[in-house]
Formats: sequence, C-alpha cells, structure tokens
Amino acid sequence: MLLDLMSAAIRIATPLMFAALGGILSERAGVFAVGLEGMMLCGAFGATVGSALGGGALAGIAASMLCGALLAGVVVLVAVRAGADNMVTGLAANILALGLTSFLLRALFGHGAAAALHVALLPAIALPGLAAIPRIGPALFVQPPLTWAALVAVVPLTLFLTRTAPGLTLRAVGENPLAAYGAGADPGRVRALSVLACGAVAGLGGAVLCLQQVGTFTDGMTFGRGYLALAAIIVGRWMPYGTVLACLVFGAAEALDLRVQIIGLPISSYYVQMLPYVVALLVLVALGRAARLPAAIGTHFDRDAT
Repeated sequence: MLLDLMSAAIRIATPLMFAALGGILSERAGVFAVGLEGMMLCGAFGATVGSALGGGALAGIAASMLCGALLAGVVVLVAVRAGADNMVTGLAANILALGLTSFLLRALFGHGAAAALHVALLPAIALPGLAAIPRIGPALFVQPPLTWAALVAVVPLTLFLTRTAPGLTLRAVGENPLAAYGAGADPGRVRALSVLACGAVAGLGGAVLCLQQVGTFTDGMTFGRGYLALAAIIVGRWMPYGTVLACLVFGAAEALDLRVQIIGLPISSYYVQMLPYVVALLVLVALGRAARLPAAIGTHFDRDAT
C-alpha cells in the first residue's frame, strides 16, 4: 500500500515538477510565474496536437515546449517589456490559454464541437538493476521517461543557478537589477529569456498530462496544477531540490485523495479533492515570513530611466 502510494505520488508530481522548475527560472529573474497554469495548458494542447499530427511523442514534446514558450512570449511583451503588473498579466495569460486552447480544439479538429484527439502513452522505463529489487523496484524504479527527465533536471538546474555565470546573473537580476546592469548585464534580456525558458519547461508539464497520464486533451485539464506548482516554489525557497520535494508532498496528497475514493470511505469526494490544496495552504501558513521572495520580483526595470 505504501509503495503504491509513493509510486503514484511520483507520477502525479511529475507535471508539477516541470512547472515548478520552470517557474524558478522566471521568479529568480524577478518575474512572478503566475502564468504557469496557462503555460502548462498550452503545453498539453501542443503535445496532443503535435503527437497526433506529427507522428510521435518527440513531435509532441517539441510542440509542448513551443506552445508553452509562445504563451510565455505574451508575458514577456506585456510584463517584461511594457512593464504591466506581473500578477494581472499572469492571470490574464491563464484565462487566454483556457479560452484559446478550447477554441482551437473545436475550430481545427471538431468543426465547432468538442473533438477527441487520442495519442499513445509513453511506455515506462526500468532502471537496470534497481528495477529488479523485489517489491520496491517495480514500484519506484519503473517510471515513464518524462518522470525520469524531471527528476534528473534538478541537478543541472541547481548547478546552473549556483555554479555558472549566467545562472548567477539571472539571480542577481532578480535581487537587484540596477546592480546587475551596472555590472554589464541586460536585466530586460535576462528576464525575457528566463520567462521564455519557464514557458518551455512548464509546457513539458502539460506534455506529461497528455503523453503519460491521459492520452488526450480536454478543456482546462490542468485543473489548478500551475497554482500548486507556485506553492511548491515558495515551499522550496526558490531552489530546485526543495521545490521538487514539495511537489512530491503535493503529489502524495493527491494520490491519497484517489485511494480514499477507491476504498470508499464515508467522506464526501469534494472534501477529498480539496486535500492537495489544503496541504499547500497549511504548508504556506507554516512557513509564514520565512519564505523570502527575490528582492526585485515584480518590479519593472527600465533601462532608459537609469
């Protein structure tokens, strides 16, 4: 029972991991990643269409990253370039993604009605040696490829942020863009590239939903996962390892939700469905002021005004 719960938690947490890792890039550079929900949804749409029409999972993965980055491009133009409020821009991007993906699904494939595009799910990959461990191996070390990719991505992202000049520049822009500009960096360019990278990585979170979990695209299929990813970023203090651990906790809460429904305990399903979000709120309340945002997040940098 416990191993099954852990295995399900990893699978459920995978889209959260991609969205949260992408969000770290944006928020570390000083731009709130409120648009993660929409970027994931665009990525899910791109993955389904790309896989169905492009002939395979690789085309779907590439399309998911492209679609996520395209929505992130809107955030760049409005929030980074024009200096609009990050929060409002992110929420508007989420609403845009919800309406646009539903419209395109019907206009391009359903002749005005809801269409069903089905794609093959990615097969699980077993880690040699570890997968052969009795009971533990099949439960924990046999996972789909995007799950392994999300777990492995933690290491290079951490090294990028803490051990490379571009990563340190990105963090400097999020803390003090004026000082970074004085040191020769272009804060506007750094933020734009960070948000675009955020969109591409978050789009992979949407690809997980279609190519590993569901096999099709449905309206609003992210169901608030982008906001859970935002909570995971805060819990993880804007660093990859802690953020992925928070995603796994939220994934475990949702996995427990599903098992409570299967067992048939006399608890309303509505209460059970709230569990992951209640856990997120409780963790955020427990952190309180200990969670320190990047100092310059949400502020607009105007090079001409310096």
